[in-house]
Amino acid sequence: MNYLSKLKEVISEDHLIKMTSEMISIPSYAGIPNQETSVAMYIKSIFDENDICCELKEVTDGRCNVIATLKSEKPGKKIILNGHIDTVEPNDMEDAFVPRIDCGNLYGRGASDMKGPVAAMIEAMIAIKKSDSLKSGEIIFTGVIDEEHNSKGTIDLLESGITADAAIVGEPSDLEIHTAHRGLEWFEFHFIGKTVHGGAQDEGVNAISKAVDFINAMEESLIPEIFSRKHDLLKEATLNYGVIHGGTQLSTVAGDCYLYVDRRFLPYETYEEVVEQFKTLLNSLSIKDPFFRCEMRVTEESKMKDGYVHLPMEIDPEHPFVSLIKRHVEDVTEKPAIMSFFPAWTDGGLLKGYRNIPTVVFGPGIVSCCHSKEEHIPIWHLPKAALIYALTAVEFCNS
Repeated sequence: MNYLSKLKEVISEDHLIKMTSEMISIPSYAGIPNQETSVAMYIKSIFDENDICCELKEVTDGRCNVIATLKSEKPGKKIILNGHIDTVEPNDMEDAFVPRIDCGNLYGRGASDMKGPVAAMIEAMIAIKKSDSLKSGEIIFTGVIDEEHNSKGTIDLLESGITADAAIVGEPSDLEIHTAHRGLEWFEFHFIGKTVHGGAQDEGVNAISKAVDFINAMEESLIPEIFSRKHDLLKEATLNYGVIHGGTQLSTVAGDCYLYVDRRFLPYETYEEVVEQFKTLLNSLSIKDPFFRCEMRVTEESKMKDGYVHLPMEIDPEHPFVSLIKRHVEDVTEKPAIMSFFPAWTDGGLLKGYRNIPTVVFGPGIVSCCHSKEEHIPIWHLPKAALIYALTAVEFCNS
């Protein structure tokens, strides 16, 4: 059955603008009591109004996931529409929680990342319900907490036993189909020296100097090795040291120095290999230099619950689920679908890595403006995305 016209009739751009705007106006960044729960309650109220089964699930400290389900009486396939409901801080964005429309774009913190995509998923569920399009199977919307930090929301879903035959993570992809992203870890390297007065340098150990030795060793051997690792879609693995600080004052030999490293790894690299690369280099330096001391750990910002890490995500671009989304993107946009990769990490790494759920990243919005003072979403993206989500979910389940 051709559901395109049937679903298109019941998708409302005005309702999408209203939902996105109202979610933008509800702050959900770290530090707010119960952080995302007010957004979760708002989403539940919309599902309740449309008679769609929905529940709030407390994950931690009063912070709640919101889970809605459309289920046919006939058994069939199950699909997850996953989106996070937390945002980054307002930072330098003025009036971050006062949504405004300018030149066809809706501005506000979370517009693209990712309250706009979440609104499109909600609208897709409502359209499917109104049009009575789901004939078999089950569609699950999961609005999750904490993706911007430790992904406690999606981890809680996994530990609750959730399963599916496919998933879409609605991060802003500019309506491109993203079939892969790199894994991620942030490491802290604490170089430990001996603090003495600068006039007695021979009696101290300069931790900054030891950090320089480590950086030089990385530049000489590890970084060329890492960047030599290629991938047809993701291009290459990466390593970046983005922050360094050490010492206390100019007249004192630095007793401590901290270096922070961002490591992005490819689907065929294991997390254990990534960790071992650094440990091997640190060990070689300590063998050469008896005064070289360094403690390595995962940063608090990057640390997940025990047993979980930021795994990469990949699905074969020729996978039937990808082909299905591709067809509906082209039907709705009337343009050839663009296939690419997501430049950041997503909860898709958890869904694919720990439950082996075939997962695609696809959503309205523009990733390059996320976290910035100009975050926005093109309004025309919203109904297009909602229709693509609805068509994909319905055909996947009904087939």
